[in-house]
Amino acid sequence: MVCMGNICRSPMMEGWLADVIARESRLAHIQIDSAGIGAWHAGQPPDKRAIATAARHGVDISMQRARQLRPTDFDEFDLILFADAETLREGRALAHWHVDVEASRYLDWAGFDSDAVRSGDIADPYYGDMQGFEDVWRDIGEGGERILQRLLREGAA
Repeated sequence: MVCMGNICRSPMMEGWLADVIARESRLAHIQIDSAGIGAWHAGQPPDKRAIATAARHGVDISMQRARQLRPTDFDEFDLILFADAETLREGRALAHWHVDVEASRYLDWAGFDSDAVRSGDIADPYYGDMQGFEDVWRDIGEGGERILQRLLREGAA
């Protein structure tokens, strides 16, 4: 899971999916991690508002620490999901020689790419208020439900 600084969207994406996968024994082998395009927040915990939002929904992301996306991530993971088009573009530039890695926007991979109701981007809540974090959590959850079903359907289990 990748966003700009790894303190808002991608930690919430990681937390939501890790929580669901921990309860779905057929997916227990899946490793989930998150990173940011930039290293601005490396070593820091997620934004307090992201921690509070996840906690309100029963998910603890407080122990996560931000890190920058590394070229080796494209060797270690089969699928890398990005919060928005900008981070996807920057991630693909970093991974240009790693042709075996599937890279997509989170909501596109979830199947919202053809959904006229929403864009494929998860909005960055960093400069907004708590409602923005709740909106992001909702988008992550709706996308995550579809991602879970896709993983189960495509035999990742």
